[in-house]
Amino acid sequence: MVDAAKEPGEAQGLRPAAQAQAPDAGVGPAQSTAPSDSVEPGPEPGPERAVEKLDRPLPEGVRRRVVGLASDALGGLPPGELPQSLRQYVKFTPARRAKYAATALAAALEAEPAFRVRIAERLRLGQPDLVRALESGSVPGAADPMDVAAAAYLVRSAGWSRLVAEAGDEAERAGAEDAAAEATRLVEKLQAELAEVRAAARADLDRQRAEFEGVRREAESLRKKLRSLESDTRRAQAETRRVTAELEAAKAQGAAERSAAEGEARRLRHRVSELETAAEQGRRSAREGRSVEDMRLRLLLDTVLQSAQGLQRELALPVSQIRPADLVEAVVPGAASPHDVARRGLAEDDPALLDQLLAIPQVHLVVDGYNVTKTGYPTLPLEQQRIRLLGGLAMLAQRTQAEVTCVFDGQDLDVPVIMAPPRGVRVRFSRTGETADELIRRLVRAEPQGRPVVVVSTDREVAEGVRKAGARPVASVLLLNRLARP
Repeated sequence: MVDAAKEPGEAQGLRPAAQAQAPDAGVGPAQSTAPSDSVEPGPEPGPERAVEKLDRPLPEGVRRRVVGLASDALGGLPPGELPQSLRQYVKFTPARRAKYAATALAAALEAEPAFRVRIAERLRLGQPDLVRALESGSVPGAADPMDVAAAAYLVRSAGWSRLVAEAGDEAERAGAEDAAAEATRLVEKLQAELAEVRAAARADLDRQRAEFEGVRREAESLRKKLRSLESDTRRAQAETRRVTAELEAAKAQGAAERSAAEGEARRLRHRVSELETAAEQGRRSAREGRSVEDMRLRLLLDTVLQSAQGLQRELALPVSQIRPADLVEAVVPGAASPHDVARRGLAEDDPALLDQLLAIPQVHLVVDGYNVTKTGYPTLPLEQQRIRLLGGLAMLAQRTQAEVTCVFDGQDLDVPVIMAPPRGVRVRFSRTGETADELIRRLVRAEPQGRPVVVVSTDREVAEGVRKAGARPVASVLLLNRLARP
């Protein structure tokens, strides 16, 4: 590569203009391309023979063969007979010389007739038949035109420029034919590929059309189903509105009928009261002396009473608890509630406070079980805690006759706890996923408004929740103190 870099100024092709650079070879300017009579053997040119020269650059194929012949022959020449520019390539192999000294060899062959003659002599020794045929004016028919042109260029036989030009034309024709063949082959290949692409595109288009048709049919089916569902939904909504309206109408009618029945019952009760009063007067009169009118009045009273009883059974009215004194208008004293007990100045842990709360009529005591047991005796097992608490609650319920419900946390239980609740105490466990606090709040909300309810729990959230629902919360220590008292 270093040797090739030393030749940037060398000639790039064997142009006729390079013939003017060989005046030192004994050839005139007008005849620089013709071989010298003193060094080149062959037929003597007559005075009438014209000097041949190329009118265009040496064809590339001929140039490669000329450089190859010169590269092969360069190694057999003495270094002193070589041009100065080629001596550095003597030790190169023929292949390296052909690669790195191609430009220098071509320039030397064009500019140094003596060097070209020496290369031609080497060619004459290697291919004598070809050289003799060229000198005799005949061209071997089986020889490669490029080889013939290269040999003619070196030997400079008669018509060598024509042979070189014909070789160039032949190379151009061959190149054009090869290019045309390659273009034809490429066109055929592209046409085949285009046909394949078109076929694939058609197949893909058909597949996409089929898929689109399937999707379209499915979408149409879904639209029909959607329309059907929307229609069903509208019908269901209309039916719901109709049923709701009928239910509201039935409720209104039932309320009106109940109101009318209650009014009729009040009227009948008032009438019965009047009749009872009349009967009492009649009985007093009868004791003094019965008469026909008394008998008729008693018969009328019995008829009215039987009618009232029949009407009461027909309307399913409850037995009246109203007495005549209840109908007299007056100020009724307020009933005691669990919240009123707190106004009496008792301490929150005084057992007497719980006694007063349980003395309220119809009171319901709700106990947060584990909250009480873990406050009073946390070291016992859970089962012993339950048994001890329920035993104390049973005695308390027996003494006070109050309704007692004990609630335990059962949200983590897989199966219900097997146990026998004591008499007078209702035992409940919360459901799975529900805490005892939530169950206590549900029990309080289930009671009718105004019924006294007392909840035993130290949990602040439980206390606040039941207080909002109307119950009275007390601390667990209050119940423990009451159970500890004999």
